[in-house]
Formats: sequence, structure tokens, C-alpha cells
Amino acid sequence: MIWFAMLVVGITGGLATGKTTVAEMFKACSAYVIDADVLARQVVEPGKPAWREIVRRFGPGILNPDKTLDRAALAQIVFRDPRKLKALTDIIHPRVARAQAQLVKDIAQHDPSAVVVYDAALLIEAGAHRRMDKIIVVKADRATQIARACRRNGLSKRQAERRIRNQMPLRQKLRYADYVIDGTLPLSQLRRIVKNLYRRFKQEASCRRPRRCKEDDASLAVHRLQTVHARQLLRKKEHARCTSLSLSLDRDRRD
Repeated sequence: MIWFAMLVVGITGGLATGKTTVAEMFKACSAYVIDADVLARQVVEPGKPAWREIVRRFGPGILNPDKTLDRAALAQIVFRDPRKLKALTDIIHPRVARAQAQLVKDIAQHDPSAVVVYDAALLIEAGAHRRMDKIIVVKADRATQIARACRRNGLSKRQAERRIRNQMPLRQKLRYADYVIDGTLPLSQLRRIVKNLYRRFKQEASCRRPRRCKEDDASLAVHRLQTVHARQLLRKKEHARCTSLSLSLDRDRRD
């Protein structure tokens, strides 16, 4: 059995809203950060089951000479066809979920009161939000998203717009949020808010009554799902005090 009081926080947002920047700031505060994109790359390494399924589904044309997936070529295919995008996510998401659950279990074994941050663009779309204790949505205006995506990812404006359209709209993600952070604000303000949020999360994790869970991934998932309905009822009340960056700053000044 594992006894743990840890807090698992999901961070999500839209394309280029700044969620990974926020996750890195949590890491600097000593939170454990799990990157869904890194896990997604690992589960599709050459020869692995997901890699074989993807090659069967989309053909050898999406492979690089070294047999790794040509992510740009695959993106060109799936972001033009919602059905193909779903086929790809159906292959990848379950394996990423299992890998994330295993990492959380490993952290719980040596740091039962840890704050674990799960950085996932598709946190809600993949249903992973149900395994989180808190959800942070990082938002940005559409113009900023497009400009950042073009600069950072080398996308054209049309490509960036297509990817944004293929994601859940930010306004819908905000409904799931316990906290909302404006990813367009200065880094100094973001760091201040992240530090204050981490302090609150760490205090909550430290004060939580330890919970017991079997050491297999399925049991860990079931244990977390046992509390999801109660959290959903509370979330409606929490949403009324959903914390934007500016509100957090004001509150922190009063503390």
C-alpha cells in the first residue's frame, strides 16, 4: 500500500497561451512537473505498440529515416481531418495516462505530501482532468496565441489558426478551472502568482489526511475517481471564486 497526501494539479490552456512557462515556474518552486508532451513522445518511440499502431493507421510516409515519427508530417494529416486526429489521440492518450499514473505513484512513494503538476494541452479533452485535485487554465487572447505559435513553432498564420480550431475553445476550458492565469502578463507577475499558489498547494498537501492506495496503476486511478463527484459539486462553488492572475495578486497583498 501507498499512503499519500499529495496534491496533483493539472495545468492546461490553448496553443501558445503560456502553460508550459507556468509549469516551469512551478518546477522552480520545487513542484514535481510531468510533461504530457514528453510522455507522448516516449510512448511512440520506434518499435513500441503505439508506434506500430500509428504506422499501420497512417502509413510509413509519416516516418523519418531513423524510423521516428515525423511529427510535422503527421500534424499535416491529422489537423486537416478531425476523424484522423481522434484516431491518433485514441492510440496515444490511454498510454500517456498510464505513464502519468505510474510517475505519480513513484513520486508518492518517496514524497507523500508532494505537489505534482501535470502539464497537458489536452488535459480536459483526454479526460485527465478527472484525475486532478486542482485545475489551472492559462489563457491568452487569440492574436497572442497566433503570434507566439508562428514565432515559436514556425507555423504559418493559417496553420496556427487551424490548430487552435482543433482544440477545445478556451472559454469552455475555463468552466473546469479552479484557477485562471493570464499568460500574457509580465513574467515577474507570473512568478509571483506561481510562488503564492505553490505555497498554498504545498500547505494543503501537508495538511491533508493521508490516503491509502494500492500500488497498481488501476487502483490509483480508481482511488482518485472516488472523489471526483464530490469535487465536481464543489467546483461549481469554487468557480465563483475562480482565481485570475490579477485577483490572486490582490488577494496576496491582503494576506
